[in-house]
Amino acid sequence: MEAFLISTGLVSVAEIGDKTMLLAIMLAAAWRRPLPILLGIFVATLANHAFAALAGSVLARFMDGDWVRWGVGLAFLGFALWALIPDRFDGAPDKTEKTFAGVFWTTTAAFFVIEMGDKTQVATAMLAAQFQNLPLVVAGSTLGMMLVNGPAVLLGETAAKRLPLGWIRLAAAAGFAATGVWVLLAG
Repeated sequence: MEAFLISTGLVSVAEIGDKTMLLAIMLAAAWRRPLPILLGIFVATLANHAFAALAGSVLARFMDGDWVRWGVGLAFLGFALWALIPDRFDGAPDKTEKTFAGVFWTTTAAFFVIEMGDKTQVATAMLAAQFQNLPLVVAGSTLGMMLVNGPAVLLGETAAKRLPLGWIRLAAAAGFAATGVWVLLAG
């Protein structure tokens, strides 16, 4: 259960203000079709984070325990710094295709691609390497993404303008740093 709770918490805090959250807000504002957008985000996140967790687990099996601990610990300290850098999303979604399937598949593809190499994807890989529990890490990281992106889609730009993103970035950085220190000292 620890893997699930830590994955949910870290990913949800790190996702606030992230480029995928900004994409969710833009899609919601452009299309005003929350159900296919939410389903697209869910499917893309589940696939992307399953891939990341599998990669993290495989990597951990080829590395000695101390190497994994140091790699994961230092990676989380790096995520702490990365979380302090605000994301921007400059692209605008195509407003021509508004069918349920069109919105769903466009959202799914956009989220899957934009999440590649993102801090939440890399964090999912590192969490899987640390906990060696793919189902709980993927479920937790996917829930963390949905906890942030769901309201972003439903509330749109109004919520984004009112959230204290600077403070949230600091909280995400603190969470990543604490996890990194915990992993390094646990060995």
